[in-house]
Amino acid sequence: MEYENFLVSPGKSVDLNQYDPAFVEKGISKKDGKKRMKKNRKAIAGLQDKFYAYDRYSLLLVFQALDAAGKDSTVKHVLRRIRPQGINFVDFLPPSKEERQHDFLWRIHRQTPKRGMINVFHRSYYEDVTATRVHPEYILEQKLPEIGKTEDINDAFWTKRFRQINDFEQMLTENGTVIIKFFLNVSEAKQSQRFLKRLRRDDKHWKFSEKDIKEQELRPQYLEVYEKAINHTATGEAPWYIIPADRKWYMRYLVSEIILNTMQKLDISYPVLSLESQKEPAEIKSELNKKAGK
Repeated sequence: MEYENFLVSPGKSVDLNQYDPAFVEKGISKKDGKKRMKKNRKAIAGLQDKFYAYDRYSLLLVFQALDAAGKDSTVKHVLRRIRPQGINFVDFLPPSKEERQHDFLWRIHRQTPKRGMINVFHRSYYEDVTATRVHPEYILEQKLPEIGKTEDINDAFWTKRFRQINDFEQMLTENGTVIIKFFLNVSEAKQSQRFLKRLRRDDKHWKFSEKDIKEQELRPQYLEVYEKAINHTATGEAPWYIIPADRKWYMRYLVSEIILNTMQKLDISYPVLSLESQKEPAEIKSELNKKAGK
């Protein structure tokens, strides 16, 4: 399957400069990609209905990316047909004062999906090993033991966090949560074009911040910390996929393929009819037919 080419194998050393953000599979047009995505979207919705009723697994979709990569629009287009009661969208803002008084995974665990549910993480606990690594002053706000200044935040600190993330994800998967992690890989040129679009359109102004431009200047640092995070946390149980994000139609198609194929591998089914009373189904049908005037 084409999407498997974007799967990061556990133990593989990732170099994001080797991934083309504008890549498109040969032989697939924009029209074809959109058509396939819509077909996948319908199939995902059908599987989610069974997934919700089966009530044994949960699905966690983690989306990480640089600004303007297309996280919002991808979620909107791929998952729009899922019944509202079966999905939660969680947007992780900077931690509150209360959240900073706990370990960095405390607020995350509270938002993981219950059985039968799909939860989408728009950014996630990976901010605590990426954004905080570019801006180590954020770590100081967490008042951790033995961390009094940024110079105290060394490689051993980050290695420990990666281990904690791996342990956390293993615990979730062992308890029925299926995890898929997406890094939407956008080029600097395409990111700049999307920032310009936000400036030009009144209905996009709310999405623009000058901080985005300042953060864009730190792109090399962000790519480096993402490489380290992916390298340390790509596992068979909680895989990473590096998705080319310059062409949104292709990005959405790939994400829909991965989600659909992951769900199709699960052994799920609709529960059999269970009646608390001793009545036979035929007897209940007969009573309902009388009430319905049949």
